[in-house]
Amino acid sequence: MTTKTGLFDRSLALFDEVARIQGMPSDAEVEGLLRVLPPDVGHNLSHFFAPHIRPAGLPFLGALRSWLAQALEAREQGRKVILVPFNFPPELIMAFDNAVGLTSEVLTTVAAVGLQGGGERYWDRMMALGLPDHICSANSVELGAVLGGDFPPDAILSAAPGGCDANSKIHEFVSHRLDIPQFVLEQPVDDSPEGHELYRRYFRTLIHQLEDYLDEELTEDKLRRVLSGANRCAELYWELFELTALRPCPVPGLFNLFLAPLRFCMWGTPAAIEVMETMVAVARRRAADGVYTAPEERARVLWAYTSYYFDLPGLYGFMEQRGYSFLSDVLDLYAPSPFDLRSYDSMVDGMVAASWDYPMNRQMAAPSMSRAWTLDVAHWCRELSADCVVFCGHDACKQTWSVISILREELMRRAGIPLLVLHGDSWMKTTTPMSAIQGGLDEFINGVVRQRRSGRRRVRRRLSDRGGAGR
Repeated sequence: MTTKTGLFDRSLALFDEVARIQGMPSDAEVEGLLRVLPPDVGHNLSHFFAPHIRPAGLPFLGALRSWLAQALEAREQGRKVILVPFNFPPELIMAFDNAVGLTSEVLTTVAAVGLQGGGERYWDRMMALGLPDHICSANSVELGAVLGGDFPPDAILSAAPGGCDANSKIHEFVSHRLDIPQFVLEQPVDDSPEGHELYRRYFRTLIHQLEDYLDEELTEDKLRRVLSGANRCAELYWELFELTALRPCPVPGLFNLFLAPLRFCMWGTPAAIEVMETMVAVARRRAADGVYTAPEERARVLWAYTSYYFDLPGLYGFMEQRGYSFLSDVLDLYAPSPFDLRSYDSMVDGMVAASWDYPMNRQMAAPSMSRAWTLDVAHWCRELSADCVVFCGHDACKQTWSVISILREELMRRAGIPLLVLHGDSWMKTTTPMSAIQGGLDEFINGVVRQRRSGRRRVRRRLSDRGGAGR
């Protein structure tokens, strides 16, 4: 494998190596591939090639490779590369012929999962510039690589103002540092019809700004071409959701990780559709065969925020072995609706609605973050029959730390569901080791969740006995 130094180049080189495998690899071929990779990279990628994940894991890695290769091709052809955040529908950028989008948080996650040393060297670069260590690693790892000269974008689109100040300010900093244009989409903290209309105006202004910058008109045909594929992805999302709601859950936990970059980078593309169709087929087959990863499903776990990405076997594999079903996290709870393809206005309005309801936009930019977050988490807990909720607290997310106690109390009051608070960086192992996270999950599920379930059964039996005696 050719030696690379930048996050983008190193990631693409890794995916190129995986792409050398023809067809569905055997266990021996997988072992050979993992053996030539650095130990930490081989450890993480091994979960993509676990037998029950491999049919979807390989096309997912191929989809990521295509996404990166498309940006490289665009750069070579003189088209614009626009860095976008995770909380913005990529369909808008994909509808332009003269632009491609790269999602900063997904690139950071690729580094955490697939590069030797994760993204720490790029984080260190940001720290060396004097930035505070409580900025968000989700975007700072990728942006640290950019500031080191690694595949700098032509422009930055910022859609986090109102929902995530850490995200907004670090993108603004890089825009000024590189002297490249930044397009800002601010979400009003107003859930009234007036607030939605203002957001609609902001979104349409953004479209006009992009048209001027790219010297290209966004036409109805271009939108329909992209959004028709997005509608197919929405159908598949809900099929997978219904399968997740089955007990025991037949959907491998790692599929939740697949969903986020598919939505944030390539929603509606043939590659995304192929991966999602494969995930649905795998889950259906497992449900039909009655297959589960452990002797019993001991707990159904919903994550109220992000999960952890620096050690996939250590989280997803560990939970599967223990019988803890990973139902979803906040990044996948975006409830996509089909786009109305009848006209330009209906399609733009659909993108506006999708953007407003994006994960973290919907909760963290709401008029009352605690209320919106609580209602959404409680709703998903009921829909997926969750036994418990886990909050992965990140240093940069001060706003979530300010209301997590409200979320915990309201979940107990509304749904009777306990919440575990963990502290750690989702993208960097230096904050909290995976062993501590595993220990916290075990203690919580065995000491709280399981005890509550058995306690409820004992109470019901006692009440039944008492009723029978009275009769």
